[in-house]
Amino acid sequence: MVKQQGDGLTSSAGLMRYFDEESKDTPIIGPKQIMVFSAVLGVLILSLNLYYGLWP
Repeated sequence: MVKQQGDGLTSSAGLMRYFDEESKDTPIIGPKQIMVFSAVLGVLILSLNLYYGLWP
């Protein structure tokens, strides 16, 4: 019987360790905040296009 060497996914072990660690300094952004920011940005872009005459 052939003995398996290593523990499997050695090439991705560094990435898994990197993503498992979370810093306490990072800001947490919720999905509602992203949706509100996207809507405000969209309205701003549309209003600037309308103001400068770029609206078709």
